[in-house]
Amino acid sequence: MDYAENILGTIGNTPMVKMNALVKDVDALVLAKYETFNPGNSVKDRMALMMIEDAEADGRLQPGGTIIEGTSGNTGMGLALAAIIKGYKLICVMADKQSKEKIDILRAVGAEVVVCPTAVEPDDPRSYYSVSKRLGEETPNSWYVNQYDNPSNAKAHYESTGPEIWKQTDGKVTHFIVGVGTGGTISGVGKYLKEQNPNVKIWGVDTYGSVFKKYHETGIFDENEIYSYITEGIGEDILPKNVNFDIIDGFTKVTDKDAAVYTQRLAKEEGMFLGNSAGSAIKGLLQLKEHFTKDDVVVVLFHDHGSRYVGKMFNDDWMRERGFLDVEISSAADLIKDHDDKPLVTVKTGELVSHAIERMRKFKISQIPVVDAEGFVGSIDETALFAKFMENKDIADMYIADIMQKPFPIVHKNTSIDEISKLITKDNQAVLVDLGDNKHHIITKYDIIKGIK
Repeated sequence: MDYAENILGTIGNTPMVKMNALVKDVDALVLAKYETFNPGNSVKDRMALMMIEDAEADGRLQPGGTIIEGTSGNTGMGLALAAIIKGYKLICVMADKQSKEKIDILRAVGAEVVVCPTAVEPDDPRSYYSVSKRLGEETPNSWYVNQYDNPSNAKAHYESTGPEIWKQTDGKVTHFIVGVGTGGTISGVGKYLKEQNPNVKIWGVDTYGSVFKKYHETGIFDENEIYSYITEGIGEDILPKNVNFDIIDGFTKVTDKDAAVYTQRLAKEEGMFLGNSAGSAIKGLLQLKEHFTKDDVVVVLFHDHGSRYVGKMFNDDWMRERGFLDVEISSAADLIKDHDDKPLVTVKTGELVSHAIERMRKFKISQIPVVDAEGFVGSIDETALFAKFMENKDIADMYIADIMQKPFPIVHKNTSIDEISKLITKDNQAVLVDLGDNKHHIITKYDIIKGIK
């Protein structure tokens, strides 16, 4: 009989799949190393098990201990499976940009999850790096994994992923492309492949907001390049010890939008329901296509499964809110269609200025149309309101009718964006759109900026 002793025995030996639709213009055979076939649905199962086994072997992890790690979700899942089988407790520390699905899945397999803010410096005590390290120091009988600097991370890929790729391509692989986060996959696989054939090219896929590409090219750690980004699982604002820059031939950067769009395209055009980093990886490969020839065998590694992103990249509302859907924007109706069901916030001439300020604060808006029994008769704008406040500190108790400006222009819903843009000036901060049936909506500079591709 052919069976595994437990779920950990199913890690590795994932399939290689030929890419077709998305790479039709690429002059090479493109193969995907499809890591979602691991039991935790990601490549991270490999290194999670290796890190635990190595820690057990040298005594860092004791029976009944607590495993603590900062993770984007996938390493946590791999650790959770091993913790279940081996009898450990697991605490996962995650940044709040990670998908809700990842957090829910980790809790479903028994992990305790601590969520930290994304938009802080790595050495900030609130960062998931700092919190992970602190919990490792404070928790009795615990082991802090530190996948970024743990050599067992790259070792796992050197001993398993690299040899599998070499065997599956019959030693014909010429390029290996993968998203880079902790650096374990690219460094371990790259080291093995280059030992077999020094001419194999190793390319990393980076994201905007991460330091890898510039550091590789210049040796400069540029803090000006660091900012928050949406793409999950790749890029860093630190330099993990697992990233072996000497093995990597080059990096290409992929935008958040392209990563999200190509994640959807993989599902819809290749039938590959994959995670966010797969979108980055395939777009990165397409950006590098001039490096390939018809005789090349290009292997791209896809990290994880799409089920962890159904509320994000596979949700059109989420995509639309971030401007990631290529929707044709040409008229007033197009600019407001994602929120035209919301009622127009107005203020009446007989109300106090304090009422307008309260509504601005509540709805987080900067302009309000003023109405009376006749219709739209004026407007309130935060810039003009501030100027009047500087003249009279008691403005909050004045009537709207006494301080309002002229009413916003009203345009038809089919009015072009160019025409609307001409109406918004220093003295006029918005326009109203007539949607028919006595229903109106407001367009501001922010709405027009959102429509820019």
